[in-house]
Amino acid sequence: MDLSRADEDSYTNNLIGTLLGIFGNVLVSISLNIQKYGHVTVVGAKDPRIFYHTKTWWFGFFLAILGEAANFVSYAFAPLSLIVPLNAVSILTSYILGFIFMHEKSKPKDFAKRHGLSFLGSVLVVGGAYLFVAFGPNTHEKLTAEVVVKHLVGWPVLLYLVLEIIMFCLLLYFYKQKNANYLVIILLLVALLGSVTVISVKAVSHMLILSLEGSMQLDYPIFTVMFVCMVSTIVFQASFLSQASKLYDSCQIASMNYILSTILAVLAGAVFYLEFNHEDILHICMFLLGTAACYLGVFLITKIRKKNKNFEPYVTMNMSNGVPTIHSKGPEVAADFTGTFSYGALVNNDGTTSSNQAVNTEQPTTSFRPTRASNGPPDRKQD
Repeated sequence: MDLSRADEDSYTNNLIGTLLGIFGNVLVSISLNIQKYGHVTVVGAKDPRIFYHTKTWWFGFFLAILGEAANFVSYAFAPLSLIVPLNAVSILTSYILGFIFMHEKSKPKDFAKRHGLSFLGSVLVVGGAYLFVAFGPNTHEKLTAEVVVKHLVGWPVLLYLVLEIIMFCLLLYFYKQKNANYLVIILLLVALLGSVTVISVKAVSHMLILSLEGSMQLDYPIFTVMFVCMVSTIVFQASFLSQASKLYDSCQIASMNYILSTILAVLAGAVFYLEFNHEDILHICMFLLGTAACYLGVFLITKIRKKNKNFEPYVTMNMSNGVPTIHSKGPEVAADFTGTFSYGALVNNDGTTSSNQAVNTEQPTTSFRPTRASNGPPDRKQD
């Protein structure tokens, strides 16, 4: 009787943690889109105000805090390996919001060609999320300060941390000293830091919940250690992601960062909190199948597909002689920004210039010389 009641409570906690994780990721995605909308609106309207002085941006910021708080609390109810893969929900929500507000009109054939893979990716994310939630780990442990210390000093965790520190130092050396600015290196640094973040987040959230229930855990040194690790790793992750966003496309970053971070975070949960110790091989295989489906789904959703655009006439103004040039034929090309002022259809969305550039129809520059009113011969040079 007690065993069945414990199993029922365990599944209830998993459900609460899963719902909180989904709710938090959806809110974070909505908040980022609202903040971006506020930023773009201010820039487009040439509003002199800074974007974070607008109500729209602050509303998005409030939703982001609420979403992250829900994600934080979810770690106290469900296993770490169950919450981390739910970040795919945020990517799926962003795609759905972008699709709704894009208002794209196209033929069914072109529409299917452009969005078919993304829809398939969405189905894979939903199906994969169901699999890893249904067959995910169901281990629950009251993480008091003593239990966290016991996990931390175990030899598997110490070996894992030593290997992670060595790998992080090697990657940081190649990134800083050898200028190896490859996306996989930057995101591996982020993922290694993220694995420490989720370990500390779960410990801090559990100790906070226990403290609110009356069992004070905040006066233990391990709480301070975990809290400092959580904050510092989050800050460094944000720094590396900011550097990656300056070098690579955001879709590539989102896809690869989700895959690498989830793999290392699940591995950290399995090593630190022993989340898969009491799971049978069938549940583990179905969990891995669900996460693999989410990986593929996120990759398909964020896969970059270039859209061919029709040519739009544009005008360039040569600053040397002030003569406007009308480009009315040929495919869309990027205007030359060296010495010219341009407006109209200037550049493709991906920032690249079309390789097939047709000859532009340009107005020739006509030079006018002053003429004399009389028809007589010009004045002769006087000696």
